Amino acid sequence: MRRLGKIWRALGASVRVALMTALQYRASFIAEALVAVFWLTWTVAPLLVLFQFDASFSGWSRNEALIVVGFFITLSGILDAFIDPNLSAVVEHVREGTFDFLLLKPIDAQLLVSVHRTAPAKLPHVVVGLVVALWGASQLTTKPGLLEIGGSLVLLLAGTTILHSLWTMVVSLSFKFVRVDNLSFLIRAVVDAGRWPLAFYPTGARVVLTFIVPVGLMTTYPALALRGVLEMRAGLSAIAVAVGFAVAARVTWRWALRSYASASS
Repeated sequence: MRRLGKIWRALGASVRVALMTALQYRASFIAEALVAVFWLTWTVAPLLVLFQFDASFSGWSRNEALIVVGFFITLSGILDAFIDPNLSAVVEHVREGTFDFLLLKPIDAQLLVSVHRTAPAKLPHVVVGLVVALWGASQLTTKPGLLEIGGSLVLLLAGTTILHSLWTMVVSLSFKFVRVDNLSFLIRAVVDAGRWPLAFYPTGARVVLTFIVPVGLMTTYPALALRGVLEMRAGLSAIAVAVGFAVAARVTWRWALRSYASASS
């Protein structure tokens, strides 16, 4: 228990240092925040155009699809604020030979590299995305209850786990190939497909976005849970997939560490 407390205090200190480092350039922070506002507008605008003349599309109304967009904005905020800055820094450490300093810390390396950097300007995305999702849900004929809200948050956590696991596996390849930027850009492009409900895509694309790169589980499933139309079996399957990705990411990370050539060796 004492060791666990030390780990949490160390992680808290890492997060505080990361926030202070990111906020030391205030003009840059403000500029990034303004760009974030523009990005949010750009994300929602296509949806409004799509439903300008049609009340529904592929079985989804505008407000139902808006829930998916809201969860997509939230996950994008989590990716840009925490996951990408932290794990991309691993690639830099490997290139510069400074990864050894992280390995010397008395904390699990995978846990440490997940919290030692952050981009505060992206944090509003997380809140705004949740607000957009809840606003869309509030406009539905059948309002979600506490059970539906709780279920959607659990599936959103599962989606975050999948997203973090994908990035961890991609970054782990940097121990072998050093440069994995193009692969991370490819994964980000695929994740971008999560802004639309799965029903909007043809059958082949739905299979890929559900079983290979499960983007649909990250955004569409939480939206279905919030609407109260997601079957229990499907929800449990999504959680199982998240656990599977987390285990795969851990195995990949441990394999990568074994193949890592120390800068001092």
